[in-house]
Amino acid sequence: MTTTAVTPGSIGILGAGRVGAAVARRAVESGYEVHIATAKPAEEIALLAEIVTPGAIAVDAPELAETDLTVIAIPLRRYRDLDPAHFAGRTVVDVMNYWAPTDGEQPDFERDARSTSEVIQDHLPGALLVKSLNHIGYHDLEADHRTPGAADRRALAVASDHEQSRALVAAFIDRIGFDAVDAGPLAAGRVFQPGTEIFNGSHSAVQLRGLLAAACAGARI
Repeated sequence: MTTTAVTPGSIGILGAGRVGAAVARRAVESGYEVHIATAKPAEEIALLAEIVTPGAIAVDAPELAETDLTVIAIPLRRYRDLDPAHFAGRTVVDVMNYWAPTDGEQPDFERDARSTSEVIQDHLPGALLVKSLNHIGYHDLEADHRTPGAADRRALAVASDHEQSRALVAAFIDRIGFDAVDAGPLAAGRVFQPGTEIFNGSHSAVQLRGLLAAACAGARI
């Protein structure tokens, strides 16, 4: 496993729902070796992976530790099911969002003014957690990707307290077709959660940098 590489070579996806599957497909299409896992044994999801994420390899969840970068794409309400030992020392992308109208109110997030990713980081203390890919719909992830330099290339924010992991995830985002914008520390994830201007729109890199600067200043991040 490599957490300091400039560019990840293999991608692990935890979660085979709409978001996880979309990320897996984009990663495969971009030339990555992709492993996908759920809470079920690999043999139980092998056929699903073959149909929904062709080219991705179904594995048991602990095997994702062998990949360079792991994307967690499960419902946020299930975050306590994550085994912290499986993520220690690993660059992990948190794409989860808090949807109270859909999932019901969750005290862990209703009572905490921090970003949801900071709460996740507390549960996964050894992980090199990065917040990104949460403010783009799974349909848009597959429809909006563009080659580097394209005038209409969409930008995505990347927040983490770990500089090397931010760089690793930024390289991944660039390769799957989007401009990555460094948002700074993990706390900055609060300004692109559901309900924010960044979350609700599609922005170029220039626009996103401006929105991040204004929002972080307003939130005193």
